[in-house]
Formats: sequence, structure tokens, C-alpha cells
Amino acid sequence: MVFFQSDNIITSLGFSTSENYTALISGDVGIKPINDPNFYPEPFPASLVNTNKLAEKFAEINRSGSFTRLEKMLILSIQDALIQANIDIKSERTAIILSTTKGNIDLLEPEKQNQFEKERVQLWQLGKVIRNYFNNPNQTIVLSNACISGVLALNIAATLISSSRYDHIVVTGGDIVSGFVVSGFMSFMSLSPKPCKPFDKKRDGLSLGEGAGTIVLSKDPLKAGSIAYIGGGSANDANHISGPSRTGEGSYLAVKKAMKEANVSAEEIDYISAHGTATDYNDEMESLAINRCGLTDVPVNSFKGNWGHTLGAAGLVETAVMLHEMQENTLIKSAGFNELGVSKPLNVITKNQSAELNTCLKMASGFGGSNAALIAKKIK
Repeated sequence: MVFFQSDNIITSLGFSTSENYTALISGDVGIKPINDPNFYPEPFPASLVNTNKLAEKFAEINRSGSFTRLEKMLILSIQDALIQANIDIKSERTAIILSTTKGNIDLLEPEKQNQFEKERVQLWQLGKVIRNYFNNPNQTIVLSNACISGVLALNIAATLISSSRYDHIVVTGGDIVSGFVVSGFMSFMSLSPKPCKPFDKKRDGLSLGEGAGTIVLSKDPLKAGSIAYIGGGSANDANHISGPSRTGEGSYLAVKKAMKEANVSAEEIDYISAHGTATDYNDEMESLAINRCGLTDVPVNSFKGNWGHTLGAAGLVETAVMLHEMQENTLIKSAGFNELGVSKPLNVITKNQSAELNTCLKMASGFGGSNAALIAKKIK
């Protein structure tokens, strides 16, 4: 079996999972208007990590050396997760998997090109920086597959542990809001002028967010009553370079694969943490996939209305919250949702509520038709 040992979340809502969880329970929204020409000539809403607090937190642990904004976030996230876990990061039996879509993409900006060596912008180099900081003997495995990167990284980590390749794997992921990223989403005309509204009838696009997340997977449970990873799946619907399949084919296949590997039926799923970007096509596609899997009545939410789309971190920070919802037997409302705006019925969570959560599903989708899913279960 593969167990979730510990986790950390760094977003606009806090620098630990507990801080973020408390903020989500309170319904806090970290998406604010950004008016900074370094990002984009016009104002836009986004969820940004507090720069001053990031510097203060990192100064408390940094031994020496210069690090980028993203590297600081990732290192802080890993450090906090390791404090809670029972693993040796310096062991050959411990690996690191890095999930990101753009990495240190801000180093391509003219004013930053001379701050670090040119190769620092490469994703493999970002992995090397993290590995060296923690003195891990293994080469960091870098996974970059659009916005399913975080969930896919957890799936791969579980496979490597199940096959006895490693005993423990630190899965970390992160992305920053940069001029490159903002311009890209602006070119798609996919950003909402206000905080996004996943699955809502009045949704009009996504909100960007930045953050980092870390989840430690292990062959050993940290304590009795731990939560285990019991199955995962991925599929590509081969539909379009950016748009998802109109039938939800890839997402449907990914969820069905996860359910088959986990050996669970639709009736056993207690809760779904959806991708829920609040774009017309994604939310419609997910509703179709959920319906086709027989999960229409299962409570579902999206956290992107709270802290935006954190790209390579999304699958990790959202899974971490899901694990804590399971621990607390609590369903968190989907921020920004008022009236269902997809063609198939969904049981979107409109208020925080208590519920027995034993087996839960995390879904993710991304550009290029990529889709992934995983299932977690309490082991009593």
C-alpha cells in the first residue's frame, strides 16, 4: 500500500495546509485586482503569494545561496512537509518528483536575465536546485504535463513506491504568476475580470493563482487510521491543442481507470474534488465525465474560486485539502457558485457540511487534452 504521510500548501491564503484549510472553511478568497505593468499592461485579477512574508519565511531556513521566487516557495513547502513526515530525505530510498508547467519562466524577463545563470530557467535545473538544497542523492524526476502535472506526479510516485523502486517520495509542485503566463491566458481570452465561478451559470473564465504544494507518499503509514492512495489513471482525449473533448472522453477514461485500479464502484465515492476552472468548456466537459461515470449525486467542489488556478501546483494543493476534508469529515463549499450552469446535473457543494468521507476522488484536466484522476481511502 502507499500512504499519504504529510503535506504543505503555500498560496495567497497561507503558508501551511492548516492556514489554507482554515481560510477555505471561512470562505476566504485570495483573488485580488492586480495593477502591475510588469505582469500585464491592464489590470487583471489573480491570487498572489505575499512577497514580504515569503522573504521572511525563507530567511528563517535559508543557509546560503540565491534562489528564485518559485524556488523559495518550493523549498519552504518541502521543508514544512518534511517536519511532519517520518522519512529521511537524504536516503537513496527517497525520491523527489517536481511538478510544474513553466518553472522559473520569469528568468526570461530582460531585467532578470543576469541575476542567475542562463540554464536556471530549464526545468531540470529547477529540480537540481531542490535536490541539492535537501542533499537528496537521487536525480529529481521532473514532470510537466500542463495542469494535470500535480495529480499525474502523485500517480507516478505511487507506482514507483508500489513497485519497490523507492520507499518514500516527496512530490512537490509549483508555479508563479508571470508576464509570460498572464499574456498566454489573455491570448486565449480565458481570464475572468472577477474571481472565477466554477460550474456557475454566470461563469466567464478562470482566475490565475500562484503557489506551491508538497505531499509526502510512503510505503509506511505515519499513524493508525492513515489515508492511502488506492488508484489512479490518466488519459488524453486527443481533441485539441487547448480545448477539451466536448464529450468528456479523456476525463471519463481517466476516472474509470482510477476506479478500476482502486477496485471501487461509483456508489463508494463520497466526494469529488474537481478541476473546475470556471471556463465554459472545462466545466461542461467535467459535468459530462462525472455523469458518464455514474457520479452525478456525489458532492463536488472546486477550490479555484478561492485561490485561482495554480497550474503545476493545482493537483497537489487541491489533493492536500481533500485529504484534510477526509480527516475532518467536512465538505467545503465551492466558492463563487450560485446556480448550476452545465448541461448535466451536479451536486455542487453550496455550504460547508459534515459528512462521512472514506473514499474520495480527485480530478484534473489540462491543455492538450490531458486528464488525470486519483482515489484516496481511509485505512482503519
